[in-house]
Amino acid sequence: MKALVLKVGGVLLDNPQAMDNLLTALADYRRSHNRSIVIVHGGGIVVDNLMKKLDLPVQKKNGLRVTPSDQIDIIVAALAGIANKTLLAKALTMQLSAVGLFLADGNMTEAHQFDPELGHVANVVPKNPTLLQQLLQADFLPIISSIGLDNQGRLMNVNADQAAITIAKLIDADLVMLSDVDGVLDADKRRIPELNAAQIAQLIADKVITDGMIVKVNAALEAAKDLGRGVDIANWKHPDRLTALLSGEIVGTRIQP
Repeated sequence: MKALVLKVGGVLLDNPQAMDNLLTALADYRRSHNRSIVIVHGGGIVVDNLMKKLDLPVQKKNGLRVTPSDQIDIIVAALAGIANKTLLAKALTMQLSAVGLFLADGNMTEAHQFDPELGHVANVVPKNPTLLQQLLQADFLPIISSIGLDNQGRLMNVNADQAAITIAKLIDADLVMLSDVDGVLDADKRRIPELNAAQIAQLIADKVITDGMIVKVNAALEAAKDLGRGVDIANWKHPDRLTALLSGEIVGTRIQP
């Protein structure tokens, strides 16, 4: 069975019960299965909380956080520090052999700034899988924050969805994007188990898929095309379904390439 990359958002980090549920399911699963798992996380809510405490303004452009040079240290502290170590600490208390990383450890990825107006914001590309492969072979659970490094040695803020897609490509893994939604719902609010590009386009045209779900579904579709296999959107709120999800069952919506 291929390795599994789980992308978790900042909302999970702000919900101790949800974090407990996810890591409990992971611990239970790993006791009886030997599937390699990697967690990639964001933490926008952790960043916002820290910025608020420091009385710093939050600027956005096209929905992306502007990260000037005088703020990147704070973003790194929030994501690679607070968010990463909070998840790591919780995993370790559950006897999971977790290790905390950022996207540049072992030259796993390289970041490329894509809009100078956004400052220290970048996309990442896969580079060297050796460190991650060795950690997985030794049965570690890597927990990777969405902070990258460019070829000039600058720390960069990376969208967590894009970071997770890159890590999945790096080790040819399956990808599940965990969020606080059950998946994609039809016009009658029933979960749709599987969708392809044509069906997604139709549901967006019919205004069944709207707002933030459009972004989520399009990111999953791009990932499915990049990886050449289905990508799941699923909910972390249902601990009873998490073990089935880790085993490869569809519990949310699988977006097919």
